Amino acid sequence: MADLHLVVDRAAGGLAGQIARELREAVRSGRLVPGARLPATRDLARDLGLSRGVVVEAYEQLAAEGFLESRTGAGTRVAARVAAGAGRQAAPERPGDRRDSCWPHYGHRPTSPDLGLFPRQAWLAAVRHVLATLPNDGLDYGDPGGVPALRRELAAYLGRVRAADASPDDVVVVTGVAQGLSLVVQALVRDRGRGIVLAVEDPTSARQLPLLRRAGADVVPVPVDGEGIVVGALPGDADAVVVTPAHQYPTGVVLSPARRAALVDWAARTGALVLEDDYDAEFRFDRDPVGCLQGLAPDRVVLAGSVSKALAPGLRLGWIAAPPRVARAVRLARGELDLGSPVIDQYVLAHLIEGGTYDRHLRRMRREYRRRRDALAGALAEHLPWITVRGISAGLHLYAEVNAADAVDGGDPSGLAEAARGAGLSAEVVTSAHGSPGLVLGFARLPAHRVAEAVRALAGNAGGEVRG
Repeated sequence: MADLHLVVDRAAGGLAGQIARELREAVRSGRLVPGARLPATRDLARDLGLSRGVVVEAYEQLAAEGFLESRTGAGTRVAARVAAGAGRQAAPERPGDRRDSCWPHYGHRPTSPDLGLFPRQAWLAAVRHVLATLPNDGLDYGDPGGVPALRRELAAYLGRVRAADASPDDVVVVTGVAQGLSLVVQALVRDRGRGIVLAVEDPTSARQLPLLRRAGADVVPVPVDGEGIVVGALPGDADAVVVTPAHQYPTGVVLSPARRAALVDWAARTGALVLEDDYDAEFRFDRDPVGCLQGLAPDRVVLAGSVSKALAPGLRLGWIAAPPRVARAVRLARGELDLGSPVIDQYVLAHLIEGGTYDRHLRRMRREYRRRRDALAGALAEHLPWITVRGISAGLHLYAEVNAADAVDGGDPSGLAEAARGAGLSAEVVTSAHGSPGLVLGFARLPAHRVAEAVRALAGNAGGEVRG
């Protein structure tokens, strides 16, 4: 069994990523030779003073990449075929690469899906089908708004699943929700000849704000309460508002019927545009489906979605369904920016939707993620009762509010997030201009059988379960 020298910076976070990076470099440099047996996860975790779940996550990541092989009774070993070609692999990751904490947009997020459950075989079969049947002209430059086949399937899918009201001409294929919203903001800036006033929910995703500002938006936070965004607090000069009505990020609140009506009325009265971020609406557990806002006011609402939660964020496939004038402006901007998305992946997604494979995958994932959500919520209630869990009826994360009076060390969210990451959980602190900070915990990446162990480790790292 190989004895390992690994350097782990506990203060930097992302411990599983650090371990994976160290092991990857050891294989590439030849320090770990083909067939070398690695320590058991429990032994390595003890040596490093970390949770076993962190080491398991690192091993699983490297096994998925092909660097390691694991067999029952034989332990975990360096894969010979990868190690033999290590000298021809890409350069090892360095500070500033994908996992480096100085670039927070990269790395595992609490809202990320389990990438190990990506339907590889179905995707591969669809790729083969597309390559076998796609005419040669299909590989040429096409409509920067997306290939017609995918726009047709998306328009039908959104109408069937999200109660949207959009024709294929209203749909524009983009690389994801982030690009879709950015292009809409740019279109509004161009139309008005100035920067725009953009209202956003508070709290919201901190990752989104730099993208919106760069696109030309002056961002104004608007509070969220138990019914969703407070429509009465929207600024009178707002040109648009970004909302997450199906499952508010991060609190998980569903926009109430009264607020939906008020928001649509506000948009019609002021001429503003509503940008609906439908980021994880496919995953609902304890409530009936909630239709999208766009279906209520297709002339005032832009619906933005993607496959980042349903399949994988690395596919960079998303869409907007917009009023015709906005769709035309975004299609034009897409043509000026990068000529559109890769066509083969678009045809593959269209084939998966058309044949029902996409729907079947979502149903499987909905059942699996519900099991993981139940396991996390139950373990938190048992081991950390001073945490109140909210927003769990849908999505891939839960929102944790800390009762500081009962929590150990005052329940500092930053310290709790660091402890959660050290226990193998995905966690982020969320700050708000209108309330106390909270904590977002993701459950999609952690199998249900490992959740209780991770939460017990979190309780230990946080200093105990209940004060006194």
